[in-house]
Amino acid sequence: MEVYTLRDLEQGRIKPLESVSPELRHAMRVVAHVLPFRVNRYVVEALIDWDKVPDDPIFQLVFPQPGMLSHEDFATVADLLVRDAPSGELQKQIQGIRRALNPHPAGQLALNVPHDDQGRPIAGLQHKYRETVLFFPSQGQTCHSYCTFCFRWAQFIGDKSLRMASREAHSLHEYLRTHHEVSDVLITGGDPMVMKARHLADYLEPLLAHDFDHVQTIRIGTKSLSFWPYRYLTDPDADDLLRLLERLAAAGKHVAIMAHYNHWQELETEVACRAIARLRATGALIRAQGPLIAHVNDDPSVWARLWQTQVALGIMPYYMFVERDTGARRYFEVPLARCWEIYRQAMQQVSGMGRTARGPSMSTAPGKVEIQGVAEIRGEKVFVLRFLQGRHPDWVQRPFFARYDPKATWLDQLQPAFGESRFFFEDEFEVMQQRDQ
Repeated sequence: MEVYTLRDLEQGRIKPLESVSPELRHAMRVVAHVLPFRVNRYVVEALIDWDKVPDDPIFQLVFPQPGMLSHEDFATVADLLVRDAPSGELQKQIQGIRRALNPHPAGQLALNVPHDDQGRPIAGLQHKYRETVLFFPSQGQTCHSYCTFCFRWAQFIGDKSLRMASREAHSLHEYLRTHHEVSDVLITGGDPMVMKARHLADYLEPLLAHDFDHVQTIRIGTKSLSFWPYRYLTDPDADDLLRLLERLAAAGKHVAIMAHYNHWQELETEVACRAIARLRATGALIRAQGPLIAHVNDDPSVWARLWQTQVALGIMPYYMFVERDTGARRYFEVPLARCWEIYRQAMQQVSGMGRTARGPSMSTAPGKVEIQGVAEIRGEKVFVLRFLQGRHPDWVQRPFFARYDPKATWLDQLQPAFGESRFFFEDEFEVMQQRDQ
């Protein structure tokens, strides 16, 4: 698999970019010094329609765009590069910009990391919701290509203080052994499917022991079905990977491949369809999720076609997310009111089989908040919201209301409706934050 990085971008080694204007190539170089850039040859040659660049959605998905930084930050980095500033000066400015981009949203490091019996944080583990534990295997903390909108961008910039990862399978297994409330384990990254099958087996096969009967579902978050379907076809250990999934499914575990899709173009290559079929044959279920993002899929017809194609291929539409409040959100975010309209109009175009996708959902610090709609109640226009998942189980499925704001793009920009001063969960959440700090 041939992969292109910032150095290839700077040295002009990505040949299709020769059709792009020099101004855009310069802008991409500037942004790629701040936010991570990596793309493989398959994405460049098989998924991007270069006749439609720069508007092609997959081009927007993987190549840095000038609007991803503020005008001030862009100008600062551009000036440093033009005058060939010393590396130390450049890195200092870049680090400052990155820190201001909310590298770990929703309290990922402050609130989600569990501790061992000695009160020490367990590296590479997150436990935000009672039933689900996230594990970040160190061998899976990269991707076949990087998405420009990615909320995990801080994993890929080389700053160890911002990175979540662990090589200790023992720490995962010990934690699960003593937490019987956990029914789901999500192996995440990065992308776990960049790992060798034998490394993935080291983490997952021990879960077949009776000690872990309470772990019913093994989820694997991945973009590989889009960005490198050959992982399931011709990679040297592709068969080993599929046999591992077969063993897990045959032993009674629910194996869920949490596939990240952003546009129907990702599903239309012959190799992608073959990879999906081969993966489904193992007994694993593929569930599809992804955010609604400007410049890529902020169109109901795109989502309708995406869900229809997924259903036709045997994939279950699972989540439509709202773009998170991190990284290049200024370029990709869509107002919540518009998110709801896109979701509603897309749902109108699909059958019941495609209406399994929940959303639009914000993965906020208190929990996953779904926008259920816009309504007028007692003369006040409001957003109707509910928790799909919450830090406190009692919050789940509980409806609440926010004043309608056509410009709001995240929960923290909304105000309670009907004259209330606070949302129902805020007092309890503040106590949780104080306890965990």
